Amino acid sequence: MLRYPVDAVWQEIAYLAYHLHWPLDALLDLEHLDRVRMVRAVAAMNEQAWEAVRDSV
Repeated sequence: MLRYPVDAVWQEIAYLAYHLHWPLDALLDLEHLDRVRMVRAVAAMNEQAWEAVRDSV
């Protein structure tokens, strides 16, 4: 059985905690695929926000 790298888990948790302000327990309770989907969704929202900023300049 392969294990997901611990450093990668903590990077994802830190990213989501920073952007969503969720408690650590809630982030640790996420299944791996759900956490990855959340990271991708937040990253997409951030990219859209930065695009809007760039387009308004």
